[in-house]
Amino acid sequence: MKKVYANATEALDGVISDGMMIAAGGFGLCGIPELLLEAIKDSGAQNLTFASNNAGVDDFGIGILLQTKQVKKMISSYVGENAEFMRQYLSGELELEFNPQGTLAERMRAGGAGIPGFYTKTGVGTVIAEGKEHKDFNGETYILEEGIFADLAIVKAWKADDTGNLIFRKTARNFNVPAATCGTICIAEVEEIVPRGSLDPDAIHLPGIYVHRIIQGEHEKRIEQRTTRKKEEA
Repeated sequence: MKKVYANATEALDGVISDGMMIAAGGFGLCGIPELLLEAIKDSGAQNLTFASNNAGVDDFGIGILLQTKQVKKMISSYVGENAEFMRQYLSGELELEFNPQGTLAERMRAGGAGIPGFYTKTGVGTVIAEGKEHKDFNGETYILEEGIFADLAIVKAWKADDTGNLIFRKTARNFNVPAATCGTICIAEVEEIVPRGSLDPDAIHLPGIYVHRIIQGEHEKRIEQRTTRKKEEA
């Protein structure tokens, strides 16, 4: 089975379509599949639902798809860095399903494990719990959350071999592993594709069984918020 593709556009060919639910890895701008997001924008696909920790910033990450009005709904836990997101949400142009961060990660993980739902205490007594089933266990109230089953997962890794085994770089692993597992099809972009057998099996973070297509590319690795201080005088 061929998994290595020449570029993001080729990897999305025959996969991307209107109305898809897409699970995207990344946290802020760390470990986001920026090349695939750009290719999704170029594809012109409309009415997309994204399950992602956040929506990037105005001109990077999922933010570029908000600018082109290709996203109809976000399933997210943090949305505070994107002015266009805020504008579209407040004007009613964009749907938002807000999730506590751990709940979102577990919803992805559950979907990847074939688990349709789970109970959690997080969100009980808040707007998060509205309209959800409540159940008591040992005198404590929990709410039912559903697993996320995405049509497509897009993730960014550090290294891969041609069978799709992935290694992520430090904190850039973040949401990438659970996002990858919950997609019917998973496409990974990586910094380096190495020969088969060269990866230490004990160091592999995501087995290739979850990954269907791979691309290698150059990444910007933009810093979301740069904080500096003046150089002290000697």
